[in-house]
Amino acid sequence: MPHKLFVGQNISTVKLHNLQTLLKVLLRHEYISRVELARMTGLSNTTITNLVTELLEQGVVAAEGTEQLRQRTGAGRPRTALRLVPEARYAVGVHIGVGLIRVAITDLRANVLSVESFTHPLDNSAADVLAHIVDNVRRQIKQHGLPPTKIIGVGVGASGLVDPETGVNVMAPNLGWNNLPIQQILTTELNLPVAVDNNVRAMALGESLFGLAQNVKVMAFVYARQGVGAGFVVDGQLFRGKAAGAGEIGHTTITLEGGRLCRCGNRGCLETLVSETAIIAEAARLGPHHSGLPKLSLDQVFATARGGDLAMQAMLKERARYMGIALANLVNILNPELILLGGIFYQGRDLLLPTVEKTIQQRSFGNLGQQVNVQPTGFGQQAGVIGAVALALTNFFYQPDTSQNFTLTVGMN
Repeated sequence: MPHKLFVGQNISTVKLHNLQTLLKVLLRHEYISRVELARMTGLSNTTITNLVTELLEQGVVAAEGTEQLRQRTGAGRPRTALRLVPEARYAVGVHIGVGLIRVAITDLRANVLSVESFTHPLDNSAADVLAHIVDNVRRQIKQHGLPPTKIIGVGVGASGLVDPETGVNVMAPNLGWNNLPIQQILTTELNLPVAVDNNVRAMALGESLFGLAQNVKVMAFVYARQGVGAGFVVDGQLFRGKAAGAGEIGHTTITLEGGRLCRCGNRGCLETLVSETAIIAEAARLGPHHSGLPKLSLDQVFATARGGDLAMQAMLKERARYMGIALANLVNILNPELILLGGIFYQGRDLLLPTVEKTIQQRSFGNLGQQVNVQPTGFGQQAGVIGAVALALTNFFYQPDTSQNFTLTVGMN
């Protein structure tokens, strides 16, 4: 379907747009009056009153007490304060990583009600993995006694190239999946609306909605584990590119001569240098006291470096420098205000981030590297599943697609 450059709006879509604007303000402000809502959204008092009345009837908004205004002086009746009721609806998030799945249920503010993790051997079929996810989601919903009308939908962040319009995992080299219709399968099995996107893009969205990137104009989230990917948020919107391929930073070429073969088929990709597999393999080559371990883990690599092993420290600095070079190129192209790092760069942040930041500053054009803020993700190991929840909350609550026939009955089935 060709992209629509010019799209008109009818009365229903205008109403939905106004509702989206209202809900986002309520998300950002714990207590706020109707007068302040009108001022901040630019909507008329009548429109605010009508929308708030419907949200009050649905239990999504509550009127509690009076608004606390620090600069408000003078006489007059105190304004009734409104607040979003987080527990009015719930969302399900599913993070599909390489060998690891996380499933969570959260409220409308992404506060976690429950979260569970389980591993999946890479030789398991995609059908088996999705069946396990379905069982886990059903069990968590049943465990908390949540009726279907309370669940707005499911968000799935999946490894690899994902088409968010169809919910198809087009290609996931690290999982061995191709053209897997995740959205179709999970929608059928769970009888809930499902949104699917790349897992790192979902992490970026999670930080933008609920984390360190709130009110940040341009941000990048970079995640490294078995693969390396990036997600971009510009003006509060995910940037996906023409074919939803934006962010494949792990497959940028870093070494031209003698580069290792990547799973994508090319040589010298960033992923062959800074992924978990690459770092463990390099650590094992450092000497017999490292390679002699029965099964070297990344935790052991970091622990050895923290224990003062100079060879291990030097190897990790070299890996961090490669990442810094890739991020300096990203800074020159995107000029983000904030770069958040997850995965192994969160896990080993004390060992890796100083060199990453120094390299960005050294190799970025002009003073662009001095202006970007580089931090580990604020969600830690749960960045993926919070990002998946953010997909569900965005698509089915805060910003539903105006091309669909949504009603104002938020999250109701």
